[in-house]
Amino acid sequence: MKIAAISDIHGNLGALDAVLADIARRGVDLVVNLGDIVSGALQPCETAERLMALALPTIRGNHERQVLEDDSSHMGASDRLAYSTLRPEQKQWLASLPASLRLAGDVLLVHGTPDSDITYFLETVTQSGCRRAGKRQVTALAGDTDAALILCGHTHVPRTMQLDDGRLIVNPGSVGLQAYADTRPFAHRIETGSPHARYAIVERGRSGWSAELIAVAYDWHAAAAMARRHGRPDWVQPLLKGVVATAANLDESSSSAGAAQDRGG
Repeated sequence: MKIAAISDIHGNLGALDAVLADIARRGVDLVVNLGDIVSGALQPCETAERLMALALPTIRGNHERQVLEDDSSHMGASDRLAYSTLRPEQKQWLASLPASLRLAGDVLLVHGTPDSDITYFLETVTQSGCRRAGKRQVTALAGDTDAALILCGHTHVPRTMQLDDGRLIVNPGSVGLQAYADTRPFAHRIETGSPHARYAIVERGRSGWSAELIAVAYDWHAAAAMARRHGRPDWVQPLLKGVVATAANLDESSSSAGAAQDRGG
């Protein structure tokens, strides 16, 4: 069995379409979506429309949960855009999505970890920043989940880890946003250092599951220009370079004053 895993699209329809076109050339049996689908600075409605028509096995991420709380007063800019523009049937679709999903007997889809949509699975955050999590920590987070393959998202970092018991954990990275900053539990940055859209292909062979992490080019200049038009200069450097916006490049990229950077993946 050959599965393409996509995650963290964040309303970037151009990146999504490029990834779907690349997947179509690779002869996969199934495409799955690991959440954080529409919240962003770009095209939440159009992204929801594309994915609803495809009817992929899909779970919700923390941003879907946040948008569905139905109170925009405390939302970040990305969730507010999705909340204010999604049509009722699109919100109903998001509300129908499960927090996790079991497929093919031994495949589990989660957004963060099996127990949380906001916990980092393959990364850990300390006062010194974000780094790769150790195998002991990841094993503890996997708990007694008996899936041979766990597909996760949330951190936007393409990464795999095989546990000592043989379980394979795969984060395909983010389709739509290659850098962000957060303050929880400590201030840290996530940066891939590249604008390419990311996804993964996992395949079950005679010796078990294996994974390939894939980077896809798309028109990230058009995406950055759209972010500027939408008053989100904080998205320009993540889209163009895969790095977090700084005060200097925010000034260079801003087309409107006072745009706030989102927190979290």
